[in-house]
Amino acid sequence: MPKLLLVDDESIICHSFRRVFSTPEVEVITAGTVAEGWRRVERDRPDVIVLDLQLPDGSGLELFERVRAADPKRPVVFLTAHGTMETTIEAMKRGAFDYLTKPLDLEHMSGLLGRAFEAARLMHEPAALPDDPVGDRIIGHSQVMREMGKLIGRIAPQDANVLIVGESGTGKELVARALYSHSRRSDRPFLAINCAAIPEALVESELFGHEQGAFTGADRRRVGKFEQCGDGTLLLDEIGDMPLAAQAKMLRLLQDQTFERIGGNQPVATRVRVLAATNQNLEQLIADGRFRNDLYYRLKVVTIRVPALRDRRADVPELAHHFLFRYAREAVRDIRGFSPEALERLQRFDWPGNVRELQNTVRAAAYQSTGGVILPDDLPAFSSPGTAPATPAALPPTTFDLVGTIEAMLRDGGKNVYGRVVGRVERELLTRALRLTHGHQAQASDLLGISRATLRYKLREMGIVLDRVVAEHDDPTDA
Repeated sequence: MPKLLLVDDESIICHSFRRVFSTPEVEVITAGTVAEGWRRVERDRPDVIVLDLQLPDGSGLELFERVRAADPKRPVVFLTAHGTMETTIEAMKRGAFDYLTKPLDLEHMSGLLGRAFEAARLMHEPAALPDDPVGDRIIGHSQVMREMGKLIGRIAPQDANVLIVGESGTGKELVARALYSHSRRSDRPFLAINCAAIPEALVESELFGHEQGAFTGADRRRVGKFEQCGDGTLLLDEIGDMPLAAQAKMLRLLQDQTFERIGGNQPVATRVRVLAATNQNLEQLIADGRFRNDLYYRLKVVTIRVPALRDRRADVPELAHHFLFRYAREAVRDIRGFSPEALERLQRFDWPGNVRELQNTVRAAAYQSTGGVILPDDLPAFSSPGTAPATPAALPPTTFDLVGTIEAMLRDGGKNVYGRVVGRVERELLTRALRLTHGHQAQASDLLGISRATLRYKLREMGIVLDRVVAEHDDPTDA
C-alpha cells in the first residue's frame, strides 16, 4: 500500500490530511518534528513526503537533505508560509517535487499528490526488457519485439536523446521507463510530462518555470520540470502537441543545455536527458508548419519505433494471459485462462487501439466471466479482422443504468469500486458527447467544459476510438 508521510507541527493540518487522504489504497503517516520525521522515514519507507519548512526542532531543509541522500528519487512536496519563498525555491532547485503555500487548498493538494505517487511509481518500479523477469516487463517474444529490446539495451546506457514513435496504446511510456531503468541515471529522478494534457498557455511555465509577475496570475516564482529534474531523465509525451513557442525554447535547451524562466533573463543550466514520445507523424507536422524541423532532428538522435499489436500477433496470447491474471486477482476471481476458441479470436483481431485496447477488453472479460475459463461468449462480438468489437472498453451500450452498475460492482467482490464507477461514468459521458457532436472534438470539449487537450488525453487513456463512436452514432438502429 502506498504511504504518505506528512511532517508538520500543526495538528489541524495533520488531522485534515488523515481525514481527506487516508483511503483503503493510501496510508497517511504524520510527524511533528525533524527528528520524528526522520524516524518515520527510516521505519515506514513512505513513497511521498509532504514537508513543512519550519519545524520546532529545525528546518525542513535539514530533513529534506537526509531524505535526498538516502533516496534521491522519493518525491518531496514542501509546505511554506509567507516569507519563506526563497528558501522553497532553493529546495526546488535541489530536487523537491513541488511546493504549496499555506493555507492549503486540499483539492489542489489532492491532484499534486496523485502526480507525486505516479512519479514515485515510475521511478521505483523499473520497466524490464522482454527476457528480464524483474520489474514491469515489456511483454513479447516476437522478432520485432526482440529487435526493439536489443536497441533499448544498446541505447539505454548512453545519454543520447531518444524519440519514441508508435500508435496510441502501443506502450511508448513503458519503453521510456525501460530506457531510464537501464541507464546510468536510474538512481536520479524520472519525470513524465504529457504535453497534450497541459493547457497551451501553461506548457512553457510547466516545463521552464516563471518569474514572479511574468504574466497575470504569476504571484510567485515557479521552478519548472527541467529545473526540478536536475540531472535525471524527462519524458515529453505527445511531443507533437507542444506549442511552437515552447518548441523554440526546447531547441535552445537541447543546443546549449540552458534555458530561461518565463519573464527572466538569467540562464539556468540543466543536464537533463530528454526522451520524447509521439503517436503523430512529425514529418507531416513539419510540412504543415506545426513542428520545428531543427527541433525534430535534435530529438531524434535515436528513434525507437514501437510496433502496433497487429504487427506482432504472436505476442497476443502472452499479453492476454498477463492482463487476465492481473485483473482476475483484482476482481478476486479464480480464472485460469482462455479457451482455445477465445484465444484464437483475440489473436485474429486487428486491435486498432493496440495493447491498451486488448488490456481493457481482457479486464472487462475478467469481470464479466462466470466460470474459471474465458469463453468466446465472455468476449465482445468479434467479426472479421479489422472490424472493431462493440466492447465496454471501446463503445458503451446505448442504455446505461448507473444505479444498477454501482450495485453490481459493489456486489461482485472486486476492489476499487469508486475508481471503476467513476471511470465507467466518465467513459459514458465522453462517448455520448462525441456522438451528439458527430465526433467534433472542439464542440464536444466546449459542451463538457474541458479543454480539447484534456479530451484527447482521456480518449487515449480509455482506448476510445473516435471513428467507432461516430459509426455507432450514424447507425440507424441507434435509438
